Amino acid sequence: LFVLGTGRCGSTMLSDILNRHPRVLSLSEFFSFIGMGPFHRRRPTGDRMWGFYARQRSHTRLMLRGSYEELLYPFDDPPARFTRRDVPPILCATLPHLTSRHDALFDELEPIVRNQPRQPPADHIRRLFARLCERFGCEVWVERSGASLMFAPRLLRAFPEARVIHIHRDGRETALSMSGHYLFRMIVATMRVLRCWGIDVVGSMAKGTRGDRLNAWLDPVVSAVLNPDRLPYDKVTLADFAAYWNGMIERSEWLLGHLPPDRLLQIRFEDMQAEPEAQIRRLARFIGPTFEDEAWLREAVTIPQPTPLKFERLPADERAAITRACRPGLERLGYPP
Repeated sequence: LFVLGTGRCGSTMLSDILNRHPRVLSLSEFFSFIGMGPFHRRRPTGDRMWGFYARQRSHTRLMLRGSYEELLYPFDDPPARFTRRDVPPILCATLPHLTSRHDALFDELEPIVRNQPRQPPADHIRRLFARLCERFGCEVWVERSGASLMFAPRLLRAFPEARVIHIHRDGRETALSMSGHYLFRMIVATMRVLRCWGIDVVGSMAKGTRGDRLNAWLDPVVSAVLNPDRLPYDKVTLADFAAYWNGMIERSEWLLGHLPPDRLLQIRFEDMQAEPEAQIRRLARFIGPTFEDEAWLREAVTIPQPTPLKFERLPADERAAITRACRPGLERLGYPP
């Protein structure tokens, strides 16, 4: 299964809930830090795939420039084996999310991955996830990466059997949360520069595979050309974050709208906070009919915590601008404008 979302919408909370389940392997930020590079190869060797997991590329280095809750590797611990300059992508969050013995698990996985035969990237990844399920005594894996709707078309093409948990949150509150997060400031500031070049990335999100091809083409170009220290952060408005959120919600419409109920679970962040037990039971039943574990549920319901609302505290003109920018997405998801 994949958890898909815009980012800053409660997906980290879902990872934490799933990580407590004794039969679910919760994979956090696997694709966020590794990127889509593996899917540019048709049949890579095991050595090549280990390189994607173990060696930083420009994508990972950009993500490591900030400090935020999803980055789990303990760089500041005195015995830390890696620094930000050399930490392997799979150790940034994925393995520390699973175990405190993350470095040992990294070493354990290396010969297993390297010995895999040539095969499509998705098959390499299926084998890795299956091995981790076996290692931790789990029956199903659920991968969750922040802002995963940006690269979800590629994921769902590579894993056509996958089921999806789509978590979403009021776009106005999401935009405010994004505005205080380093990675989203960098993303939205980059999109502002691209608009000056005549490239509307937000507009392309709702254009199906054409928009997906545009974003894939832009990734290496942006990494090579734009200096994140010189982006126009001071010109980015809250409405820009709201428009970015709206573009991803429109993307989710064409991407997920055709999926039947047994392959798609819609979860509203606000409902998870208001009625955690009912929503977590829905989540467990979607994963499988035998996954309602009462001991897990008693622990999991303590994880969703009330989040102070910020949108209503803004001046009226800012509230109006943000609402205009994300009104279509709000209407699609049933939020009051």
